[in-house]
Amino acid sequence: MNLFIICSKHFYDKIPKIAEELKSYGHNLTFPNSYEEPFKEEEMKKVGSQEHSEWKRNMMKLQEPKIRANEGVLIYNLNKNGIENYIGGATFMEIVKAWELDKKVFFYNPIPECIFTDELKGINPIIINKDLSKII
Repeated sequence: MNLFIICSKHFYDKIPKIAEELKSYGHNLTFPNSYEEPFKEEEMKKVGSQEHSEWKRNMMKLQEPKIRANEGVLIYNLNKNGIENYIGGATFMEIVKAWELDKKVFFYNPIPECIFTDELKGINPIIINKDLSKII
């Protein structure tokens, strides 16, 4: 399956481990924007508000073609700062886009309790509970 990995930039350093396993199952992977520079956003914030907004807008525009080019998305939702199975705003936007494009949506861990829990439940993702072999 062609699969786009979606997660918080704080988890990018953990992607290589699951990428290896996903590839062993025959999946072709697309990595998140700024995967090579996970904290580029912080640099852009220091440059200025307008520059940061433009950078963020460009990053968000890159999501649709990546999602469209894949059969499914894997939401790599790990614990962050005491929040179990964290999903941030940008990840939520990508999940919604994948759902709108009728892509398979896989969650590595269960849906978190957060401000958009009801919306995530409505999308009805496939929860794989850390078992990457369930992505088919």
